[in-house]
Amino acid sequence: MSTQTTPLNATHRESGAKMVDFAGWDMPIHYGSQLKEHETVRADAGMFDVSHMTVIDVAGEDATAYLQKLIANDVARLGFDGKALYSGMLNEAGGVIDDLIVYRVDTWGYRVVVNAATRDKDLAWMQQVASSFKVELQERAELAMIAVQGPNSIAKACKVIHEEWESTVKALKPFQGIALQGGWFIARTGYTGEDGLEIMLPADEAALFWKALAHAGIAPIGLAARDTLRLEAGMNLYGHDMNESISPLSAGMGWTIAWEPADRDFIGRKALEAQKAAGVAQVQVGLVFEGKGVLREGMRVVTENGDGVITSGTFSPTLKQSIAIARIPAGSSGQVSVDVRGKLEPARIVKMPFVRNGKAVFA
Repeated sequence: MSTQTTPLNATHRESGAKMVDFAGWDMPIHYGSQLKEHETVRADAGMFDVSHMTVIDVAGEDATAYLQKLIANDVARLGFDGKALYSGMLNEAGGVIDDLIVYRVDTWGYRVVVNAATRDKDLAWMQQVASSFKVELQERAELAMIAVQGPNSIAKACKVIHEEWESTVKALKPFQGIALQGGWFIARTGYTGEDGLEIMLPADEAALFWKALAHAGIAPIGLAARDTLRLEAGMNLYGHDMNESISPLSAGMGWTIAWEPADRDFIGRKALEAQKAAGVAQVQVGLVFEGKGVLREGMRVVTENGDGVITSGTFSPTLKQSIAIARIPAGSSGQVSVDVRGKLEPARIVKMPFVRNGKAVFA
């Protein structure tokens, strides 16, 4: 299969980005310095090309009922136009097919944003479930998507969006979006632990808008910094911290499951109820490394209750020490050991996130 490109591919190359293959997409890993890009988002404002993400609009008289069946969270909680929620889309065994964001859009129904690497299986599953409902799914492949993140990101982005939209965008609350004229959709969401926006817009307008954002002082940021930022924020990465064989109860996603009303029979519910009744064997925790080296995915974690595994690990540019997300036996606490090249090194279990709004918050 040939590598896909976003509408900003040429713009990235003009900016000197180092490009890599990411889930079949030619994407920028950095523009010269991953560390500098990370620090820019924490201190000021950065922008990410996330046009590889998949946008699907859900419409039809059964749209609400369909999503109440499809995902573990409950779209009935979306109390007003533009409100968003995060959820897992599960299989019958309770494993995570994907994690996603759903926005309520009164104009047509709902907008769902899923991951790039899981596009094909997500669409196939969504269509399969849709066959039992009066619902239409429309992939919006004609849209690009740009995330602007950091403490100054909204103020800077508002300098270059349409003037008549500025007050509306500044009034958005976290996890709220709005559909605007010309196919634009702006939401106060992100994947960094900082304030910011995710902006969907027609693909043919993306390059010009990207350059305008750059002129306003928003720096381009690559995938490498996006990963260290999300890990500091304690945010899962699909295929690493959860997958089709991992329950949301073992992946730190229990808060995304809407158990009420009790008669809402979402896919995977029976399996999750059985897991709860039996007791969840493994849980997700944060680790702060106190040994030598850097924590990496796949390393064995030794606890008093048995072994676990690191699902995401990195050196934190903000904290200046190594951190990780791990899945370990339930009931473990305090100190653990991590197998680093055959040597057990000390680490401490902490509550995530590690960083919020540029400051350490773990405990």
